[in-house]
Amino acid sequence: QVQLVESGGGLVQTGGSLRLSCAASGSIFSINYMGWYRQAAGKQREFVARLDFSSGRPHYARSVRGRFTISGDNATVHLQMDSLQPEDTAIYYCMGDIATMSDGPPTPYINYWGKGTLVTVSS
Repeated sequence: QVQLVESGGGLVQTGGSLRLSCAASGSIFSINYMGWYRQAAGKQREFVARLDFSSGRPHYARSVRGRFTISGDNATVHLQMDSLQPEDTAIYYCMGDIATMSDGPPTPYINYWGKGTLVTVSS
């Protein structure tokens, strides 16, 4: 019913920048928030940032605050990543808390995930 498609990953040197984008599509009724998680090799998936669509308020993990900026609207979210470090190397997943249309009332908000995009920061 809902698809999240990420783009913008790649290889960058330490101190460089990348911009990730994620577009949600499908039978969307309402979006509570969209954001990003990441998973490095051998580690658990961790929260990076999210954007609350109703308030426009961003939230960041402590490890990226001041370096990453999340923005977006209209079922799209972007993550501007500056001052990248090798420890930022991971697969980045887009996530959306989305209610979908149905034949009856809209469905409750549930989490949808993209397939991920790889970010590699070389030292």
